[in-house]
Amino acid sequence: MEKHYQGYLIDLDGTIYLGKEVIPAGKRFIERLQELELPFLFVTNNTTKTPEAVADRLAKEFDIHVGANTVYTASLATIDYMKEQDKGNRVYVIGESGLVDLILSAGFVWDEEAPDYVVVGLDTAINYEKFATAALCIRNGATFIGTNPDKSIPTERGLLPGAGSFISLVQTATQTDPIMIGKPNAIIMNEALKVMQLEKPHVLMVGDNYETDIQSGLQNGIDSLLVLSGFTTKAAVSTLPEQPTYVVDSLDEWIF
Repeated sequence: MEKHYQGYLIDLDGTIYLGKEVIPAGKRFIERLQELELPFLFVTNNTTKTPEAVADRLAKEFDIHVGANTVYTASLATIDYMKEQDKGNRVYVIGESGLVDLILSAGFVWDEEAPDYVVVGLDTAINYEKFATAALCIRNGATFIGTNPDKSIPTERGLLPGAGSFISLVQTATQTDPIMIGKPNAIIMNEALKVMQLEKPHVLMVGDNYETDIQSGLQNGIDSLLVLSGFTTKAAVSTLPEQPTYVVDSLDEWIF
């Protein structure tokens, strides 16, 4: 028997769209949520784009119209986490504008000598000097934060190195474990719940990837809905070590 949930945490790629193609049932799922005035939050490990850019892409490419306030990225979760620590506001960041600009606009100050935090995310303009600066700062006492554990990212060229690969390099170089923010870790999920102002029993995590989306639910006591429109296949469901709360072939099957 399906519960009636007060809010939905939703993945994007593989759930609402697949690469550059909209998933029609995903689009209808969002439109039904809007019609019912049920709160939802897109939770994404992507740190290269701002929430405004994500919302703009949804509108222009997929005809899905949502506010930027419905998009919660690992960048925002990183900022919210750092603000709660009362440690300081000096930071060195490996990342792109969707991470760096948001952190600086939130009041943090760039420091390559003695920052309070070193944040490592995806950076397609990465070079040795950035890694060297990060490693030296962490060895000097900076708190090491990883935006998300994704070791690779799917692209038209194939699987390319993701933030998790960069984080692993810095981890090896410093012999220091990072505080990991993104899915399936607890930090991004807890921060997302604070944004929604809802408790775990009243929220459903919706996604296509068992390793990230569904594990976000399983590891954090949140019900999960696996949709077989992207990463995890129907054939794999029976072999999963722990089952999601629900599994559907299409989001059209979901009853609110």
